[in-house]
Amino acid sequence: MTSDNQHVSWRVGSYCNDGACVEVGFDDLEVRIRRARTEEPVVVFTRDEWSAFVRSAKEGEFDL
Repeated sequence: MTSDNQHVSWRVGSYCNDGACVEVGFDDLEVRIRRARTEEPVVVFTRDEWSAFVRSAKEGEFDL
């Protein structure tokens, strides 16, 4: 896994409006998550791990 976050295009969710948000960044091999508008810490996932998480979230597996 790489640690070069400068070459990642970060996106923040459209529902972010109170500053307590996360950003998601993608590159060719990894998906990264961090607190919005900060540099560190960054949590890194493979694309397969990210796809499994998103699929589970869409299916309601993480609903409260």
